[in-house]
Amino acid sequence: MPDTELPLTDFASLLAAARQQDEPQRLLFVFAQKELPDQPTAQQRRRFESGQGGSLRPCLCVDKAPEDLTSFAALAAESAATGLAWDVVFISSLAGRGGIAPNPDQADQPLHFMVQAINDGRVDEFIAFDRSGNTLKFI
Repeated sequence: MPDTELPLTDFASLLAAARQQDEPQRLLFVFAQKELPDQPTAQQRRRFESGQGGSLRPCLCVDKAPEDLTSFAALAAESAATGLAWDVVFISSLAGRGGIAPNPDQADQPLHFMVQAINDGRVDEFIAFDRSGNTLKFI
């Protein structure tokens, strides 16, 4: 998301920042599931079961105009309607030009790049939330 003076501490502040940009925005969402690697070791399994370790596999992508979103709860409810389980949602934005918002077709390639970045472990490039709407930091 372009520069903003608002701290992005929760989903509401993210929506507020997206709505206040000079150019209209399209928000990009990649939902991911936590999973163990193939043939995990006992230590990997223990860490995973205690909420640590594992990897994130993208399972669902969607793009939305900020005006189409009201809250994190609404986003989570809409995602639940897909029937796909997820643990983390990564969010980025795509800026319009000349006062014209990006259309859904223009979001396809940036969403693909997001998925690739997540698969490559470059998750610090995005804002991330857990299923409860808490912001996440990855180290």
